[in-house]
Amino acid sequence: MAAERRIMGLFSDPDQVVAAIADLRQGPWALRDVRGPIPHHGIAAALGLKKSRVGWYTLAGGIIGFFSGFALAAYCAGQWNLIVSGKPVVALVPFFIVGFEFTILFSVLGNVVGLLNEARLPDLGAVKPHEPPCTGDRYGLVAGCSHEAAAGLEAFFRSRGAAEVSVLA
Repeated sequence: MAAERRIMGLFSDPDQVVAAIADLRQGPWALRDVRGPIPHHGIAAALGLKKSRVGWYTLAGGIIGFFSGFALAAYCAGQWNLIVSGKPVVALVPFFIVGFEFTILFSVLGNVVGLLNEARLPDLGAVKPHEPPCTGDRYGLVAGCSHEAAAGLEAFFRSRGAAEVSVLA
């Protein structure tokens, strides 16, 4: 099979990118990447990105943290067995405070683990080349095609309002 040629169209209007994504999915070319200076909800909706599961990692971390903190405080109190003024060794209210602090700690740790897992980081093998025009005011839409269909893809980008079309290495 012949190597795929990647062509990028640069757009100044994100709405043009949304329309081009919808039209590109109908055509014979393969959408490979969308690059831009800032996130855009319309582009994310056109790509059909699913909702992130990072919040579930945060929730799981918080639940585990609360019970871990409460259990740690109860275990330590049970080991030392210090009875103060006839109060119970395992007192609920002070241990809820320890559980709350552990909830915050484990929620943050769960959030970081979820972020790394959902973003599939570190991905050392897939370093993308830097595209300077996509860091300012333009959005880049990258599509792949065969060498024979490259002219048609370039014409497609130009007909959808691309300010510039370039072939990527």
